[in-house]
Amino acid sequence: MSTLVTYRNEEAIATITMDDGKRNALSSEMLAELNAAFDRAREENVPVILTGRPETLSAGFDLKVMMAGGRPAAEMVLAGFRLGERLLGFPTPVVVACNGNAIAMGAFLLLSADYRIATSGAYRIVANEVAIGITMPHFAVEICRQRLAPSHFHRAVIQSESYAPDEGVVAGWVDRVVPAADLEAAARAKVAELAKLNAAAHAATKLRARKPALQAVRHAIETDEAEFSTIFGY
Repeated sequence: MSTLVTYRNEEAIATITMDDGKRNALSSEMLAELNAAFDRAREENVPVILTGRPETLSAGFDLKVMMAGGRPAAEMVLAGFRLGERLLGFPTPVVVACNGNAIAMGAFLLLSADYRIATSGAYRIVANEVAIGITMPHFAVEICRQRLAPSHFHRAVIQSESYAPDEGVVAGWVDRVVPAADLEAAARAKVAELAKLNAAAHAATKLRARKPALQAVRHAIETDEAEFSTIFGY
């Protein structure tokens, strides 16, 4: 790993930590390092905790690259979408320990994991695309559709409603909220619990249960890719 992502395997649990010193922007570099970390976890056949720096899971894609447009912006966004798809079908359990704010693609990473634990506090979880003038990508719509509670789907996707961590449990963004001091221990306890499942049955059942969602997400990414030359101007 390098300076943006660290990988630690302790007691057969991999902890993948994003930390760019700021808001954990999902740049092309960050995404490449995340994929390398998940490659390693797959090789070592261990469950994963994905987490961020204090007060931030991720604020989404690198806005400087997004605003510049062109092929680099499209490739960065597609890499983020494909990472979400990868997590949705990852063979070992994936738990996200959400340290704070999870915005846009940061929030979609929450929806891609098997279990999500957030820290309590004055943080927000939001798909803010519509609020900032972006039509929700097809991928984002589908990843939200497959995990958010039906009563919150339209509020989150069409209205860019922002959720506090506790509200995120009801909406489906996260499964549990704990004090910040307890986040790491809670995530490790949950991963240890999931690691007791039969590994082959877990992986196969995940793919079976999520087959419609994975198919929808893959088709959505293909549709987004076809539209990006117009959207990003290349």
